[in-house]
Amino acid sequence: MTEPGLPMAGLRVLDISSFIAAPAAAVVLGDWGADVIKVEGPDGDPNRRIMHDSSNYPKGAVNYPWHMDSRNKRSIVLDLKKPDGRSALDRLIALSDVLICNFPPLVRNKLKLGYEDVKRVNPKLVYASLTGYGEAGPDRDRPGFDATAYFARSGLLDAQRYEDGPPGVPVPAQGDRATAMALVSAILMGLMQRMKTGEGSWVGTSLLGNGLWSCGVVAQAALVGAYLPHRPPPDRPRSALGNIYRTGDDRWLQLTIVREDKMWPGVCATIGRPELADDPRFATVEDRRKRSGDLAAILSAAFATHDYEHWRKTMAAHGITFGVISRPQDVPDDQQAVACGAVVDTAIAEMPKTLANPIRLSFAEQRTAHPAPALGQHSDEVLAEAGLSPDEIAALHKSGAVP
Repeated sequence: MTEPGLPMAGLRVLDISSFIAAPAAAVVLGDWGADVIKVEGPDGDPNRRIMHDSSNYPKGAVNYPWHMDSRNKRSIVLDLKKPDGRSALDRLIALSDVLICNFPPLVRNKLKLGYEDVKRVNPKLVYASLTGYGEAGPDRDRPGFDATAYFARSGLLDAQRYEDGPPGVPVPAQGDRATAMALVSAILMGLMQRMKTGEGSWVGTSLLGNGLWSCGVVAQAALVGAYLPHRPPPDRPRSALGNIYRTGDDRWLQLTIVREDKMWPGVCATIGRPELADDPRFATVEDRRKRSGDLAAILSAAFATHDYEHWRKTMAAHGITFGVISRPQDVPDDQQAVACGAVVDTAIAEMPKTLANPIRLSFAEQRTAHPAPALGQHSDEVLAEAGLSPDEIAALHKSGAVP
């Protein structure tokens, strides 16, 4: 599966990973033309069942997580615990450009799937590793998910909570998808290095590293001894001009005014209170911060008088920086999401629209999403392409290495 006009066309990627962050990185490479072969064990990637297994996934008739994270891939089943299954994988490695793996280091070593192992089979291979907590250190062997490594360990969950309130639970795979883009970047650097030297390399990233990078402002502040107390509630914010407000039709707005002195008169005009611009209580940034509770009460009462559409037009007319806090159910009708290419059509009958990866290029369009594969759908096809004879493939089936 390759399309000549795409930048990754001709690249063969072995996706020996499970769940979301690493497989999502393989999806991005496939979107841009790579032939992605998903290597699964006999039970398949647990992501095939995650919608039903996780209490935090919206339930539906369509297995949308599997289509989203495995679109345009081919599936081969290999039992890597069987010697002939592991040998068959080496045949695939020898012909591949990239291998994506998220096995913990101990599992990799047990299966002889570390970088040094595969380098002997294919010195030009770019070996991409995704871990929860990194390749070294006391927690290198701990299993990590985005909720535990990206959000919890990095400090993101604690940094976002309101004072005296518990940390919020992130939505599924939120940190995984951000981390996937870091792994894509690492792979592209590995491929560039191969172009220069002719040699493959190890590249990688971790959920913890990406969580800390995402939490960069407060994490870097902590490194120099600077801390900020937990966020006060919206009725007494640090800044009333950087706060959330509810509209008359029960929508929420995020007001984000950075250049306060310049924008303050426009805010007053927007809410129909131009006299506030000259109110000595709110004359300066320091005054507005000191009386943020009073100002928040004024703004809250004003925003409650009209619906979101009114405020969208009024604030846009005055050049006020704001954003509507969209709900997931708003996505299907978001014209901007379609116009910017974030929501695209598919060739999947049961899922006619999907989310595109966020990369945009002037010289190519992403491949149309086709259905994710059934378990082992392409096993014989992929093995034959790797040079195995019909008898060798039959032997693998007989031994159970290829169910």
